[in-house]
Amino acid sequence: MRAGLIGTGAISHKHAQAYRNIGYEIAAACDAAPGRAAEFCAQYGGEAVATWEDVCRHPRVDFVDVCTFPDFRLEPIELCAMTKKHVQVQKPIATNLETAKAMVETASKGGILLSVVSQHRFDDSSRFLKRAIGEGRLGKILQADAYVKWFRSAEYYSRPIKGSWKVEGGGALINQAVHQVDILLWLIGRVKSVYGEWQLGALHKIESEDVISSLLRYENGATGVIQASTAFWPGYTERLEIHGTKGTAIISGDKLTTWDVEGESDTDAPVERDVQSGASDPMAISLEPFERQFLDFGEAIREKRQPLVSGEEGYRALELVEAIYRSCREGSKVVLSA
Repeated sequence: MRAGLIGTGAISHKHAQAYRNIGYEIAAACDAAPGRAAEFCAQYGGEAVATWEDVCRHPRVDFVDVCTFPDFRLEPIELCAMTKKHVQVQKPIATNLETAKAMVETASKGGILLSVVSQHRFDDSSRFLKRAIGEGRLGKILQADAYVKWFRSAEYYSRPIKGSWKVEGGGALINQAVHQVDILLWLIGRVKSVYGEWQLGALHKIESEDVISSLLRYENGATGVIQASTAFWPGYTERLEIHGTKGTAIISGDKLTTWDVEGESDTDAPVERDVQSGASDPMAISLEPFERQFLDFGEAIREKRQPLVSGEEGYRALELVEAIYRSCREGSKVVLSA
């Protein structure tokens, strides 16, 4: 498979390293910053082109990987729908539901696949837990929580676009905790209602939230909590806690660290202690789940099926994020549409 990258900032290097490891080729890349795409291609291969349109039209590109800020999503999908290039976008899918819906519809009408990077679905821990919950090993799920108590420096937010509503769509929830939002929806199912409280710019000079907490009621009756922050120094490993009538499972970082289930022991689950987390360094994350997601996307293209993390899946994660934001703004419970 041959990828064309739009945007060659920090996350694109993780993507390029993963592509190299799985045998994918970078055919072309572009960047708005002068010279950066050329430096990127000198390191990873491919042709540095002048514009994002050049990437979408490039004859050697099989799929386009959009590694820009989430305010730039729909335009390349519209062009790729015409050039018949499949598209993968970095999380979150977009900054608002209207754009996300248009992305999904445009890709569908154009006969191309759309995927959203949510690599933690491909961690061994989350894949094991998905099977275990499906098999009923935890019993009826009573509570499902996510805690993302991270830290980002003042330098991280030094550019005005960081933490902005227009360019990033918000702060800690949509940018840092969106992975855990996606995993909760994947493991437990849709959310019925939410109530949220936030602190805007509690520590950082940003217009959006760097501290947020929300209560959830899932459609299956379970309750839950999502807490996210980039203000808690020095940053703590994110946790996903699932409590059922038969026991509890906890994922810390990218590993299953607790498996307390009636009639079972640690040896009945892939329990580990050596975790990787972006708690204080956004680049301190494993390549392997990226590799697995990119392989799934390539196989989906060849097999003409939907990837595991489709545009619709990305839309649902954003839908929950937007509902929590709305609750914080209005100071009331928000019921999600069926």
